[in-house]
Amino acid sequence: MRVTFEVLGPVVARDGAGTRLDLRGPRHRAVLARLLLARGRVVPVTRLVDDLWPDPPPDAVGAVRTFVAALRRALEPDRPRRAPARLLVTEGPGYALRADPDTVDAWRFERVVTESSASSASSVSPVSSALPRAAVAARLEEALGWWRGTAYADVADEPWARADRARLAELRLHAVELLAEARLALGHAAEVAADLDAHVAEHPWREEAWRLLALALYRTGRQGDALAVLRRARSLLADQLGVDPGPRLRDLEADILAHAEHLERGPEDAVGRVWAEAAAAYDRTVSSGARARLESTMDLLRTLAVTGGGGLLTARRHRVAAVAAAEELGDSELTARVIGAYDVPAIWMRVDDPGEAARVVAAAERVLPALAPGRHDAVRARLLATIAVESRGTRAPRGGEAARLAEEIARRLDDPALLAFALNGVFMQSCHRAGLAARRDGVGAELIAVSTRHGLVTYEVLGHLVRLQARAALADFTGADGHAEAADQLARRHDLPLVDVFTRWYSALRLDAAGTARAAEVEAAYRDAARLLDGAGMPGLADGLLPLALLCARVRRGRPAPTGDVGWGPYAPWARPLVLLARDRRADAAAALREVPDPPPDLLQEALWCLAGRAAVALGDRRAAERAADALRPAAGELAGAGSGLLTVGPVAEHLARLDDVLGGRAR
Repeated sequence: MRVTFEVLGPVVARDGAGTRLDLRGPRHRAVLARLLLARGRVVPVTRLVDDLWPDPPPDAVGAVRTFVAALRRALEPDRPRRAPARLLVTEGPGYALRADPDTVDAWRFERVVTESSASSASSVSPVSSALPRAAVAARLEEALGWWRGTAYADVADEPWARADRARLAELRLHAVELLAEARLALGHAAEVAADLDAHVAEHPWREEAWRLLALALYRTGRQGDALAVLRRARSLLADQLGVDPGPRLRDLEADILAHAEHLERGPEDAVGRVWAEAAAAYDRTVSSGARARLESTMDLLRTLAVTGGGGLLTARRHRVAAVAAAEELGDSELTARVIGAYDVPAIWMRVDDPGEAARVVAAAERVLPALAPGRHDAVRARLLATIAVESRGTRAPRGGEAARLAEEIARRLDDPALLAFALNGVFMQSCHRAGLAARRDGVGAELIAVSTRHGLVTYEVLGHLVRLQARAALADFTGADGHAEAADQLARRHDLPLVDVFTRWYSALRLDAAGTARAAEVEAAYRDAARLLDGAGMPGLADGLLPLALLCARVRRGRPAPTGDVGWGPYAPWARPLVLLARDRRADAAAALREVPDPPPDLLQEALWCLAGRAAVALGDRRAAERAADALRPAAGELAGAGSGLLTVGPVAEHLARLDDVLGGRAR
């Protein structure tokens, strides 16, 4: 059972369904609060006694043990009698609470504030483009909603809780101001002014709050009120604290008096004005039925797709509609250009919407025969590259053939942008068997070289991500780290937020593969990475990925699969035999293993074969072991699953050794 803890208010524990657990009396909650404050470190029983009682009773140690026993029953109700506790553990002279970082609301809150603050500090603009302003605002608003009162309210008077409560209260005020800063950047000055008015009244010594309030008032056209706010702040600081306003307050007052242009709107507002004016001019000039609008729409959708979240989903949906509209016009060349214009780099092998992909492929195949070779070679190559990219993760031979033809044409035409698109198709078709990481590494290297020379930023990012995956598969984590950093730098410079999804998952894989972190730390890292998938617009990547990553981490450490109901998504056939084995249902596991299909030809196939192989070893199933071993042998020098940049089940060679033991020592 997954237990979560809430300390931003009264101390509460909840089970996986969100039901509040019965923590008994105030002493029980005090023990839990004290252990949570220790952040996983051991708290000696003697320290607990001293913290709980100013004048401890004679049986204080026994009472503490009673409180701990009751807490264990509440937190792990399904733990068998005499089985060791896994959450509230006894260690050395005391106790420790081994809570995952994402299960404690205060710890999650700290992380959100720290990341939002780092984004703010990394740019002269109100919030850095490292995280989109709307995303920063949404995360902070959600995090502030976790507060239900003062932190650790049950133990508010305890000296041992005082420092942490004060620190969290300060973080809360900082979060309110970071949220105001983000919302100001989004143009919500009136709402920010109303919120900050109450905030400065309650906390009059916070200079940043006064500055933001004055700026919000100025942006709503209330210059006089903005200057009055700054005068009031100066008076309070000078009269009651004996200090002068800081440079940011002084600079803001000078800028308001000078009507500095940058106060009227941030750089993003200026961009928005230019966009609005250009869009209006386009609307006036280009008639609504003009065919040029379809091609202009595709240019817009390409940009929209790399913004992540709703942008990616919207771009894909409108792309299909644009292709259908072009076909209705009956112009083959226009349809071909519309289809081929959506050359958005793709890094993940499974398509997010197979139906949409199939419709695009079918449209491309319909229009190809109408384009004469020679005259329309560049357009033909774009259609072929589209077919290759959209056919990824399937065993259809057409995908590989289309990738080869697109690459041949692009090289012959010496067209860098076309070659980059074609190489994306080659990459997507490079998983027809296991063990092809080195080949993908070469594709990534060429993508980087071509893109760097010709300013193709999104394909340069793609090249680094491809090489990150390939070097991880080849256990070259130094090389993979370099490509992760290069991809992150490009993403920050060019506002490509989806890159962070892949590099954060890689960080979790890196921690996992190092083998030095505790299992709980590895699981927490994967869970942190999985949160980035919420709203990222990539359901083909998100579905079942976190459970699969956690299963792989358990398997490589020799731990059984989880026995609860887990959303395995498309990975259920390969997880099921191991889950049934963990439930001690060997006959059912053997039957499930016989039904396991070949994994799809994607970046996780080695990992899925290893899971099937582990079940075959446990069951002594020679036929299943032979299937897995034959598939895995070409990848003997790789880390299983690491080629995805997402997870790993460890060295393929180790899995092959176990499989060969079942097969009677067949040559390795």
